[in-house]
Amino acid sequence: MPRLRPLLIFVCVFTACFADSAFANKRTDPTAPSHKRSIASKNAVAGKFDYYLMSLSWSPTFCQTHPDDKEQCGKKGYGFVLHGLWPQYEGGNGPQRCQTEDEPDGKTVARAQAFMPNEQLITHEWFMHGTCSGLKPQAFFDLADRAFASVHVPPELQAPRTALQTDNNHLRAWLRSANPGLGDNMLTLHCSGGEFVEARICLDKNLTPRACGSRVRNGCPASDTFTIPATK
Repeated sequence: MPRLRPLLIFVCVFTACFADSAFANKRTDPTAPSHKRSIASKNAVAGKFDYYLMSLSWSPTFCQTHPDDKEQCGKKGYGFVLHGLWPQYEGGNGPQRCQTEDEPDGKTVARAQAFMPNEQLITHEWFMHGTCSGLKPQAFFDLADRAFASVHVPPELQAPRTALQTDNNHLRAWLRSANPGLGDNMLTLHCSGGEFVEARICLDKNLTPRACGSRVRNGCPASDTFTIPATK
């Protein structure tokens, strides 16, 4: 079964938190280390969380509204790209912006661009979420790389050349069929404006799929169809 990376399938997913959603939409750069350290959360403790929520985005949807993004768009043919690997609490949400003096070096950023196609996104994800993993930057992005590579792409989503019309049940079935052990309560789908934008998969700290905690909700229509834009 093909994996995401060999197919050059990447993800840039809108996040469960407002800050990541704003970043995904605007691609501003609030990620300078001094800025992030100054707003570090006083309540977040690095390494104190229950599981990970992996955020995968359907790149063609993103590129429809960001055609000038030269790192990810411009007819590069990407499907799924990794947006983030977020520490989560069982009761909902998760720690963010933990205090740190660490930041990704150039080598770590370059390696991460193989599965996260935007340098600003990489830096943003480190300071917003990676700092709370309890890992150093290189180890965190190595973990994100393994998480991303662990998901198999359904045949239906292997570089479709025309837009697909589907629904929540069919897309979930495709993902579960391609990934044995992935239960219906371990993933959520998210849509906007009648189009698919992201899938989120819950993983334990060993990157094994597990049931999502509370407040992780589906975001695509329960019964209506939606569009999955074609890769280009």
